[in-house]
Parts: sequence; C-alpha cells; structure tokens
Amino acid sequence: MRYISTRGTAPSLSFEEAMLTGLARDGGLYLPEDVPVLTHAQIGAMAGKPYEEVAYDVMRPFIGDTFTDDEFRRLIQEAYAGFGHAARAPLVQIDSNHFLLELFHGPTLAFKDFAMQLIGQMFQAALTRSGERVTIVGATSGDTGSAAIEAFRGLRSVDVFILYPHGRVSEVQRRQMTTPTEANVHTLAVDGDFDDCQAAVKDMFNDFAFREEVKLAGVNSINWGRVLAQVVYYFTAAVSLGAPHRKVSFTVPTGNFGDIFAGYIARKMGLPIADLVVATNRNDILHRTLETGAYTKEGVEPTISPSMDIQISSNFERALFDAYGRDGAAVAAQMEDLGQGGFQISQGAYQMLRDTFKSGRATEDETMVAIKTYHRHHGELLCPHTAVGVHVAKAHLGTTPMVTLATAHPAKFPAAVKAASGVAAPLPPRMADLYDRPERVTRVGNNLAAIQAVIRERITH
Repeated sequence: MRYISTRGTAPSLSFEEAMLTGLARDGGLYLPEDVPVLTHAQIGAMAGKPYEEVAYDVMRPFIGDTFTDDEFRRLIQEAYAGFGHAARAPLVQIDSNHFLLELFHGPTLAFKDFAMQLIGQMFQAALTRSGERVTIVGATSGDTGSAAIEAFRGLRSVDVFILYPHGRVSEVQRRQMTTPTEANVHTLAVDGDFDDCQAAVKDMFNDFAFREEVKLAGVNSINWGRVLAQVVYYFTAAVSLGAPHRKVSFTVPTGNFGDIFAGYIARKMGLPIADLVVATNRNDILHRTLETGAYTKEGVEPTISPSMDIQISSNFERALFDAYGRDGAAVAAQMEDLGQGGFQISQGAYQMLRDTFKSGRATEDETMVAIKTYHRHHGELLCPHTAVGVHVAKAHLGTTPMVTLATAHPAKFPAAVKAASGVAAPLPPRMADLYDRPERVTRVGNNLAAIQAVIRERITH
C-alpha cells in the first residue's frame, strides 16, 4: 500500500512514512493509491465482534508491512483499553429510525480519542524501533489538542506542541490542554482564530529547513492515520443496524471535514452507506460550498459549538482530489486560489461532490432548541456539536436508519448545555478535580516566527 499527495508532486510513501510525515512536501495531504474493498461476507462477519477486532479487520489492509499482525493487534488493544464503555462506540436510539453514535467515551471525552490514542501507540512503536525523536505540532479548535496531549504525554520520543485560538475554546477544553504536567507537553494560546493556528502549522511544514531542524511531525486530521482510525466506527455502527444487508445513513457535525471523509472512505470500502450528511453551524462554508459550488471564505464567528468555527476545512482537499479525478495539478491550483479568498469548483467535480454528500446548517437558536428538546423529550443531553448534527439530521430522516455522530460529551461545554437545558452535565469522576489543577500555557502572537522561536527553545535536544 502506497500513499500519494493530493497535489501530485510529492514522492509516494509507505504507511509508516505517511503517518510520521503528516503533510506532504508539496503542501498536499496523503491518500492511499487505492482503497481496498471488503466483500459483503467480510463486512457481515463483523457482526458481534468486539470493537478492537473490527478495527483490525478494517485498518489492516492499509498499513502494509509497517507492523506485524500481532503487533498491530496489540497496539489496537492498548489504544482502546482506557475507554469508559465496553462497546467503545455504543449506539443509542433517540427517535424513530434515528440513532446517536456515542464517540465520547475515550479519555478526553471526544471522538478525536479514537484516532489519537491509536496514533500515539503507532508513533511510539515506530519511533522506538528507529531510535528517532520527533516534534509534533498540531492546531486545535478544541478537541484535537487535548486528545493529542493525552496520547503523547510522557512519551520519550516526542515533544508535543498544541496551538489553540486564545479565548475561543471552552474552559473544559482549555484546561484539558493546559493542566498536564509532563515536560514534553507544550500548550500555546495564539492570538487569532483556528484558521490562523492551522495556517501556522501548515507554514511550519512548508518551511523545510525548520521542518528538518526540529524533526516535525503532524497529528492534525491532515494525518492519514487519523482519518483511517475514524473509518472503523462507521463499520461497527452500520453492521449493528443490519449492514451489509441494509443501507445506513450518517449525519456528521464537522468543521475540518475529516470525520465525514472517514465515512466516505468507509463507503468506498464497500459499506452500504445511503447518505453522508455534512452538518455545520453558522460558520457554514462546507454547506455553502455544497449548495453553490463556490468555496469562498468569510469571517469566523464564535459559536457555542467552537470546534466547528472554521473556514478552511483541510480535509475537503482530499474530497476535491477524488472529485477532480485525482488530478493533483488541478487541486494545487484550487488551493492557490483559496489563498486569494476562494475558488469555483468545476462543474464535473461539483456534481461528484453533490452526488456524494448532502448538507445542512444549524443556527445558534436551533442548536439550543435541539439540546433542550432532546433532553426534555428523549432523555439525552447533547453537546452543542452533536445538537447541530441532530438538528440537521431531522431533515434527512426516512426509512433508512440515520446515525448522528455524537462527537463530544456534554460536560465539555457546561455553560452552553446548562443555558439550553437547565441541567449541569457533570465531568466523569476521573476528571472531577479539573478546575482545581494548575494551568501551564504560553500566550503567543499570531506570528509564525514567534511560534517557531518558542518551539526551538522548548524542544528536547
């Protein structure tokens, strides 16, 4: 299995190389040359299996000879051993033919744990084998940062730096990033929005001298390993609801397009997914793009669902690559236009995207109403991101089972949830002292050189 860049000029890599590299040297994102297709019999055989066994069956074709079969099984077991639910990703019915896929039972209470816990195990195994040390730099709109820190804290082979937009994440999200005490963890509060943080990370990867100097590696959703780990729970959910003998639809609250793209890969692998519905908040660039074919940036407005407060959705580039028939030059040209404010998708590519994804948006009021309604009438307390998904999913309900991804625990957004429902969502006992732990954070300007200076100063030599 080889991996190629969405912009067409970077060398193809093995799974291990693509995982440790993150962003391609031509600025693109890595994708497998071919997506393996599972038979109906292989998918049907997943019924009743533990999550870890399905994870092995789904991901094994993608990793080549990076890990032996036994080693990969062990890494998967260790990745999910700390989850708080035996099913790892349980389904809960909330309405007629409408289900929640609870993805918040990991150590940081968000769906990012499914990918990040496994990435941490795979990085450690690969780096221990090679004797190398890397510097992980990531940008977060709230959940990726804490998940990355939880996965890499204390590891000998890694320094981890997380950039988040100052004042634009919830207090729980912030404290999860700023309270770890391990010396290899560094949290940077950037004076800007998430897109500024994400741009700084990409600029550091494109500064090849700096990249080599600090041995840069990335674990944002630009990393293919992240997307791959998220493909698994589409299979476990769909099989629980009757796949492959029955189609299933998914609604995904998303800002960076990574989680819904994982669903797209699952469908390419043969999972019978009827609809893939993109759910956005009022920062609705993905919905607007799918409605009009024009990918045009507007300002980012803070919302009660901050993890989706994004205008540059990195993983959308992967979808464009397929929409343009895997023409890297065409994608590179579009990304250059994005730097000038936006671009118009060609008619053929736009039609492919329209045939593949549906979409909707939720206002702040609609999000609040969804939290209130589903708690009062269905007994489910939703985080604001999940509420966006549930609101959008209602317009797409039918005879096919609909699964809305519940991306975070409501306790991560206590103020918004209490304002909407009147109920305080308590943190799990293991995190009960979170508000009492001392914080450790560095405030830094929205300036690439200043961020690089902090990293140079802090890394372990």
